Amino acid sequence: MAAHSQPTGAAGDASAVARGRTVRRAKRRPPQALSAADARRWQAATGKRSDPASPLFSPASVTWKINREAVLLLGGGRALLMQVAHPLVAAAVAAHSGFRTRPLHRLFRTLELTSTIVFAPAAEAIGALRQIESAHARVKGKLDSKVGPFAVGTRYDANHAPLLFWVHATLVDSAFSTYEKFVGTLPRTAAHRYYEESKLVARLFGVPDALIPEKWTDFRRDMKSMLEGDALAVSDAGREIAASIMDPPLPFGLKHGFRTSNFFTRGLLPPILRERYGLTWSAAEERALAGLASVVRLALPALPPLVRFFPRARRAFDAA
Repeated sequence: MAAHSQPTGAAGDASAVARGRTVRRAKRRPPQALSAADARRWQAATGKRSDPASPLFSPASVTWKINREAVLLLGGGRALLMQVAHPLVAAAVAAHSGFRTRPLHRLFRTLELTSTIVFAPAAEAIGALRQIESAHARVKGKLDSKVGPFAVGTRYDANHAPLLFWVHATLVDSAFSTYEKFVGTLPRTAAHRYYEESKLVARLFGVPDALIPEKWTDFRRDMKSMLEGDALAVSDAGREIAASIMDPPLPFGLKHGFRTSNFFTRGLLPPILRERYGLTWSAAEERALAGLASVVRLALPALPPLVRFFPRARRAFDAA
């Protein structure tokens, strides 16, 4: 179990979040309606009829347990660098985003929309999906140079299921890895449940079951194969995007603070990708990361929910 003591289960989580409230509860707005098409989409992905006011997951889910933790921000850079290690994702981001002037916009936008999908009522979750798909609809093009196994002229499409699943997989893998590093080790059964729950999100995005590994062990095996294979051939575009994330154009004070963030990004990144990006990492840094992780695991239980958990998660537990 996680290396901290607190009430467990839905009641414990809800009460812990409730104790951290410092503002008056806002009036709840009536839930938006789901269109017939969205209701069918929800039922096809989840196997249950949609309720516009009910979220995709419950307070007892492993997904809520993991994704509520604000410390997951430390793994955000890891997820982004894993994504753009794929040449087609890197080409899409380079050609269709303002990463040079707003390198962190994608990270925070991803956090906002994924939190909505995980914690918000069904109507809001579907709305977030629609926003992502609308943005992706314009992201199409082709490679202008050969990268790894991808020839010049290879086409990319942000709504193409294999690319969608790779981005999804990096978020699942990074959230799980960051949680285990800084919060606590999950039991094997919880890890399997977490993966089963993550498949619902992939299906909502339209990823067919044929592309989704059946079990958690299959997913871990496929991630290992992906990392060791040639598909993640870091391109010049990928390195440029990575550099903008690691060293964004910020005022001096904020830039200094980002050196700490870079430390976690380098340390959490799979070693094989660290090497492909040309990032350094020493044995002394590995020991320092392990020490910091131990301190965080000890400190988290003492933090009030207002500090420890994401705002969207606190509101979801409150509503539940």
